[in-house]
Amino acid sequence: MAENQVQNPPAEKVIALSASQLEPFQGHPFRVASGEEMEQLKESIREYGVLSPLLVRPRGDGRYEIVSGHRRKAACEALGITELPVLVREMTDDEAVILMVDSNIQREHILPSEKAFAYKMKMEAITHQGKTTSRQVGEKSWSVEQVSQNSNDSQRQVHRYIRLTHLIPSILQMVDEYQIAFNPAVEISYLTEEHQRMLKEEMDACQATPSLTQSRTLKQMSKEGTLTREYLHHLLTEEKPNQRQKFFLNQEDVQRYFPKHYTPQQMQQVILHLLHTWQHKRGYNKDTQER
Repeated sequence: MAENQVQNPPAEKVIALSASQLEPFQGHPFRVASGEEMEQLKESIREYGVLSPLLVRPRGDGRYEIVSGHRRKAACEALGITELPVLVREMTDDEAVILMVDSNIQREHILPSEKAFAYKMKMEAITHQGKTTSRQVGEKSWSVEQVSQNSNDSQRQVHRYIRLTHLIPSILQMVDEYQIAFNPAVEISYLTEEHQRMLKEEMDACQATPSLTQSRTLKQMSKEGTLTREYLHHLLTEEKPNQRQKFFLNQEDVQRYFPKHYTPQQMQQVILHLLHTWQHKRGYNKDTQER
């Protein structure tokens, strides 16, 4: 072969690999949850097989890292399927992160924490590729613009999701379980870890969460170093000006929309998640119209 002749890389092709050769993506932020969607996926694989091959990259010693297809692998393992179709592709760490996030971010049911860490991983990968001069600049400008591509969230919303990664785990879990609203949680993410721990303890004790206005006050006080446990207790026990009378849904009215095995708590979580998604879509459409 002549010295100046370039050899084309081998064409990608689908091959069969043992499930034991496949490793999960390191730091994968998306959970492989059981439930109705997983049951539907298992039923589809049982009837038609794995229609879309997993995307993996070689890690050496006959091992491969899954970039896209964790749920398909879990479904196959549950069905006793030990050999899976995969597409092997050489990728850098940053390329793999970006593709992994983009292939999962469009899923219908994604927890706020999953989005938060996925967007953060993608932002760091883009920044590491040299797209921006620094992480600080990238997080606030060009990098966030790139992260928002292939998602339904505006640049502003992406930045707000990334802020959630600054929450302590116990408060972030409250966001996932819709025990605290998204917007107040973003403001709370600016509190120091010590102040967040104090807040969590008082929220548990008072069985209350701060409003958006109250959260902004806590953010400023934490920044100034004037936030105290006594003030937190006072704030959480005072009646909020915009507090509304509670209303209840009759279980019989909503039960027909859910599988029979769903508990009231599961139904409540689904309803809150749908309202949360609807709110974000309204915000996204508004941002789109204003641009």
